[in-house]
Amino acid sequence: MSLHLYNSLTRQVEPFAPLDPTCPTMYVCGPTVYNYVHIGNARGPVVFGVLAALLRRRHGQLRYARNITDVDDKINAAAMELGTPISTITDKYAAAYRDDMAALGVSGDFAPDIEPSATAHIPQMIAMIQRLIDEGHAYAAEGHVLFAVDTFAGYGKLSRRDPEDMIAGARVEVAPYKRNPGDFVLWKPSTEGLPGWESPWSVGRPGWHIECSAMAEAHLGETIDIHAGGVDLQFPHHENEVAQSECAHGGRIFANWWLHNGMLNFGGSKMAKSVGNIQRVHDLVREHPPEALRYALLSAHYRQPLEWSDGLIEQSLRTLDRLYGTLRDLADVEATPSISAGIEAILEDDLNTPQALAEIARIAGEARRSDDAGERAKLKSELLGAGVALGLLQQTPEAWFARGASNDDDARIQSLVDERNTSKAARDFARADAIRKQLADEGILLEDTAQGVRWKRA
Repeated sequence: MSLHLYNSLTRQVEPFAPLDPTCPTMYVCGPTVYNYVHIGNARGPVVFGVLAALLRRRHGQLRYARNITDVDDKINAAAMELGTPISTITDKYAAAYRDDMAALGVSGDFAPDIEPSATAHIPQMIAMIQRLIDEGHAYAAEGHVLFAVDTFAGYGKLSRRDPEDMIAGARVEVAPYKRNPGDFVLWKPSTEGLPGWESPWSVGRPGWHIECSAMAEAHLGETIDIHAGGVDLQFPHHENEVAQSECAHGGRIFANWWLHNGMLNFGGSKMAKSVGNIQRVHDLVREHPPEALRYALLSAHYRQPLEWSDGLIEQSLRTLDRLYGTLRDLADVEATPSISAGIEAILEDDLNTPQALAEIARIAGEARRSDDAGERAKLKSELLGAGVALGLLQQTPEAWFARGASNDDDARIQSLVDERNTSKAARDFARADAIRKQLADEGILLEDTAQGVRWKRA
């Protein structure tokens, strides 16, 4: 089966055919690093990381860029409040972002191989802006440079909004130097105390939209295969990227496929810093097994909204307990990971991760029921392979069930389990029951299996 992806530009699922079959290109909008990111910001890196790994398996290699926005008014405000250079803020939170994404399994084949930062590409941005001015698509005014939206007939083709809706939706600044209320900023002057770079128009800094266009061009070329990001970026950010990139490139298509992930909702509304209902990845990965968070992010189709809750995390944790329990029961079976054609076909159907998780559950169920050695080896291989495709089941069962515990505590628990076994053998059931209750009160669950008593943390 060929890979099919929903294209936001055409509003339909289309077979994916990259410009270079030996090396597709993909650009994903990254974070603005002025604080820790919330779990909603992690959905794109996780789900598009699964796509990146799939593309690498299909095509042998991939050029995948995910940017860091390290100059922005929010960053400036944070730096001024603390009285530090913006790099103090951005270096800290860019490092925290990388650590948080790695904790969620966005590493290896799931990670970008290029991570451009905005401040390292100011010359490229200035050059692109100058091209837009030279071609009549932008104009300088009072130290600013603005893109003239009425010079691009295709403006609105991605979001499919009419001009009045676009002006309202962009929350554009009303300014006397604008020719059209919808014209957006490519360059703006910096006042004293704000970061700025020399340019033909003013000592200033780039607008947000031009950053991604220039970085994508620098690392992936004028036309890229896939551009992805949250659906909240479709307008105005991605719409403006299309306009300025295609005008700067003589009308050539900027991106052939546009992919947008749905938002995370929390407490009945979209998770957002402005709403105040965020849960930071930095905190969550310390409170819960990160793999459970990853599982939760993959539990809904990437184009659909996902309702985030403690219940979803708990459900994901319990599901992983069952899957790791299956692998523990298969400890005596030799197998190497093999990604089945079934799992690949599910992911090739517009990255259907919920169906892939259901397939993992099916494989594990068959493995638990089977008593045929050859079949058990095949199913374990497929279970491990499905984990490889989704970035799950990457630990040993022992490591998973011992999460958050010290070796000394493991030894103490095992000693109590052994004492309970001895008490049962001596028919001292009162002591055996007391030990079970003590462990249950500590959150330790006992499982009686054919291989003996096992324990795990609830």
